[in-house]
Amino acid sequence: MGRLTLQGKVIIRGEAQGEALVSREPLSFWGGYDWMTGEIIDRRHMLSGAIARDRIFAVPFTRGSSTTTAVLLEAIRAKTAPAALITTDVDFFFALASVIADELYDAPLPLVALAENEFTRLKTGDKIHISANGTITVII
Repeated sequence: MGRLTLQGKVIIRGEAQGEALVSREPLSFWGGYDWMTGEIIDRRHMLSGAIARDRIFAVPFTRGSSTTTAVLLEAIRAKTAPAALITTDVDFFFALASVIADELYDAPLPLVALAENEFTRLKTGDKIHISANGTITVII
């Protein structure tokens, strides 16, 4: 078993750990994520049927509109959201949901952006720890 340490850009500060669920393609949360269960429900998506709840969800960016913010906010409220999000750039829809969740529920969702070449090193099933400073430790 080895360790891989990556330094991400903190978008929303927080600590989280869990098993990774990694997508190489973007996801629209509107019609693509079931906020009641945490399931990826877009049947055309590579992770269709997977459960993101309580996992470190790595998705390059969102696809679609600002409804992603509303769906993710509902998932945070229902406690069916991922434990944290890793993207390849600042995703304003994810960030907005986390900021509002912090204000309304005192439950911000950690969000870290990785360079694309580092993002590609993540794999579903990896054990990941995200520290408040954006350091991502991967147990491989």
